Amino acid sequence: MFYTCGPNEAMVVSGFCRSPPLMIPGGRVFVVPCIQKIQRISLNTLTLNVKSDKVYTRHGVPISVTGIAQMKIQGQNKQMLAAACQMFMGKSEAEIAHIALETLEGHQRAIIAHLTVEEIYKDRKKFSEQVFKVASSDLVNMGISVVSYTLKDVHDDQDYLHSLGKARTAQVQKDARIGEAQFKRDAVIREAHALQEKISAQYKNEIDMAMAQRDYELKKAVYDIEVNTKKAESEMAYQLQVAKTKQRIEEEKMQIKVVERTQQIMLQEQEITRKEMELEAKVKKPAEAERFRLEKLAEAQRLQLIMEAEAEAESIRMKGEAEAFAVEAKGRAEAEQMAKKAEAFQQYKEGAMVDMLLEKLPLMAEEISKPLSAAHKVTMISSGSGEWARPN
Repeated sequence: MFYTCGPNEAMVVSGFCRSPPLMIPGGRVFVVPCIQKIQRISLNTLTLNVKSDKVYTRHGVPISVTGIAQMKIQGQNKQMLAAACQMFMGKSEAEIAHIALETLEGHQRAIIAHLTVEEIYKDRKKFSEQVFKVASSDLVNMGISVVSYTLKDVHDDQDYLHSLGKARTAQVQKDARIGEAQFKRDAVIREAHALQEKISAQYKNEIDMAMAQRDYELKKAVYDIEVNTKKAESEMAYQLQVAKTKQRIEEEKMQIKVVERTQQIMLQEQEITRKEMELEAKVKKPAEAERFRLEKLAEAQRLQLIMEAEAEAESIRMKGEAEAFAVEAKGRAEAEQMAKKAEAFQQYKEGAMVDMLLEKLPLMAEEISKPLSAAHKVTMISSGSGEWARPN
């Protein structure tokens, strides 16, 4: 009959023709019933929670330690599988785990007793390595290999670790403050050095740029001088040639103008001669005749104006003599009238003066009433002492 098992299990066949027993870790095997026997052993990994409560350390401080161990029966190693079969054949996984746990816990206690609390607490890796090394040597003989061991927890009931933590915390905080201050100091120093290097590099770069700019400007100036010189020479030569060409063109133009002017003068002279002849024929002679006629007309008008002026002067003179005679006659008449009035005044005296006053009184009244005629309202004011102030 064939039997099979998975990779996490091993089969052990004993009996007829099986001495020593056949061990098959994962696979299949043929078993003859009645004369052969088949047994199974688990190859699963076992996780053990190894606790050691109140174990006294080297200095007599009781602490509790908890570790986690991973272990399994090695199926690939024939010797270890044979030892495991001898030790645990017929036992369950729980029973195998209990045996391994007791072994690990004993080694863990033994190692705790040889170390101080500080060594266990501060260097957990070292403690785990010691437990792993010591426990592995014993469990290998049982056919069990320790896959891993890790220290999970360390604590005590006396606050010893707490006190260590306080001291360590204070020290760490102190070291942290010192470290922070040193770091800040170093950072400031490094920053200052970096700034100094940056400024130095910047100045050096500016100096290099200035030197490069200076060299460029100097070379460019030399090149510009050469280029400008050649350019100026070329331009001067060109301008000189242009000037010469222009001069020749101007000379040719002047020659042309001279010829044209000469021809124009000749034409003008001919035209003047023609016009003179034409003027002589058409204008001069008729103009002389017209001038003679106008002179005669002007002379006649002049004589007419003289005669008119003389006549007007004579008329004005005669009119003036007549006006003078009239004025003289009027003056004489008024003088005679005044003389007669004077004689009358001498004869009548007061009567004549009254007559004259009466004659002039209407005129005087008219002149006096003129301002009053322009008034719209007359208001009489009395002080109350006159006749007009008396009540009726």
